[in-house]
Amino acid sequence: MPKISAGILLYRLNNSDPEVLLVHPGGPFWAKKDKGTWSIPKGEIEPNEDLLQAAIRETEEETGIKSQGKFIALSPLKQKSGKIIHAWALQGNFEPSDFKSNAIEIEWPPKSGKKKAFPEVNETSWFSTGEAKLKIVPGQIPFITELENLIYR
Repeated sequence: MPKISAGILLYRLNNSDPEVLLVHPGGPFWAKKDKGTWSIPKGEIEPNEDLLQAAIRETEEETGIKSQGKFIALSPLKQKSGKIIHAWALQGNFEPSDFKSNAIEIEWPPKSGKKKAFPEVNETSWFSTGEAKLKIVPGQIPFITELENLIYR
């Protein structure tokens, strides 16, 4: 059975052009990577958890954002890994400097047997949809395209 994640594509309108909020993964592996590494805030669902509630929980854990408002379901996406991501678009605003992320613990350095804590997300930022398509993990680009189609139709 494939892994399932859920997340929120937060957007705002800047002179009627959409901007989306993306998160950059924390930890040493991602420290010097940029294009193709950003993501919507998302995470794996708990057993029997409602998908939208998981998306809200994960977004708050990774950013501190308490998501509320009119959620617009986007088409689920299957990633190269086989994972399926469910996402909702939500119009809102957020000051990236206000973000706070939960911590994750990983073995670092690799194969050292030592565990070290890192923020799950080390940065959040607003991007135009064009720039976001360059920054986001390629398998999530269709979320942005679908949002654009909803806004511009």
